Amino acid sequence: MVAAAYLGMRTGRPKKPLEIVDADREKLNLIARRPKSAQSMAMRARIVLSCGQGMTNSEVARKLHITGATVGKWRRRFIEFGMDGLLDEPRVGAPRKITDQQIEDVVTKTLESMPANSTHWSTRLMAEETGLTQNAIVRIWRAFGLQPHRVENFKFSKDPPFVEKVRDIVGLYLNPPDRAIVLCVDEKSQVQARNRTQPILPLAPGVPARQSHDYERHGVTSLFAAMDVASGVTISTCYRRHRHQEFLRFLDEIEANLPPGIEVHLIMDNYGTHKVAKVRGWWTRHPRYHVHFTPTSGSWLNLVERLFGEVTGTLCPSRQSHRGSSVGESHARLFGPAQRESETLHLDCRCRFDPRKGSTTF
Repeated sequence: MVAAAYLGMRTGRPKKPLEIVDADREKLNLIARRPKSAQSMAMRARIVLSCGQGMTNSEVARKLHITGATVGKWRRRFIEFGMDGLLDEPRVGAPRKITDQQIEDVVTKTLESMPANSTHWSTRLMAEETGLTQNAIVRIWRAFGLQPHRVENFKFSKDPPFVEKVRDIVGLYLNPPDRAIVLCVDEKSQVQARNRTQPILPLAPGVPARQSHDYERHGVTSLFAAMDVASGVTISTCYRRHRHQEFLRFLDEIEANLPPGIEVHLIMDNYGTHKVAKVRGWWTRHPRYHVHFTPTSGSWLNLVERLFGEVTGTLCPSRQSHRGSSVGESHARLFGPAQRESETLHLDCRCRFDPRKGSTTF
């Protein structure tokens, strides 16, 4: 009788009853079923919901394929702390040494003040100013996306007829007039011709390429270019100076390269040499030329400027000197006959009129 009574007794520690209110049950169901929930939080919600149905720890463990210790842990946490008990406890470690007020002071100083005798804040200057470490300043700036050393330029055009000029030039690009040539004209002034005082020592294993810090300046040159919008043909030449006299010579060269009897539309910026009296007289003597000026502070509308970066890299000897070119070769490239020949850039494969040949190309 005693053995039978002992075998019928319930073994193990008694479990505290787990009761779930309707509001918590709704939140637990949402966490357990939502696809974007973290897997750990979803599993804890399923454990609590299963325990709330009256299941034992072992039954919940077999159902969810986890250990009984895990079920007991989250059952106890939910009974003691409710929904907050399902969250992870704060990790161990040293307490924060930088307060929110110090972080706010760093951000405020970075955005609203400038250091003395300096153009911008650096991590070292800000660390000396606030009493924090340089690494702390780096972390704060990185967290708030602050980069005081970077500066971007912008400029707004205040030209009153800005919209009208933009529509006029964009219209020429998108829909050039029939039997007419649209040219973008611009100048690249002060293209420097430089060469190192000593030959550049080539790269060697374990030794970088070496060059002298000083250089010889062999004067400057100005690049004049006119690009046909339709065909991409360019008419370019170099002059030693950048005045209205050189611009008039370049206009004569354009006139010599274009076929007669065709209207010509020139797109130019508001440079001073484009508006002097002698240049205006040249327009009067050549009535087939129609001038379209870009808005003030809006010369970016002139498409030929996009080519100057590549063309300047080809012409400038300072960039070519790394290839071992001599001073004489540099001057030959700048002022020799080869530079007075136009370069054809194939922008597309559509049927275009070639002003150099006076015919249509495909």
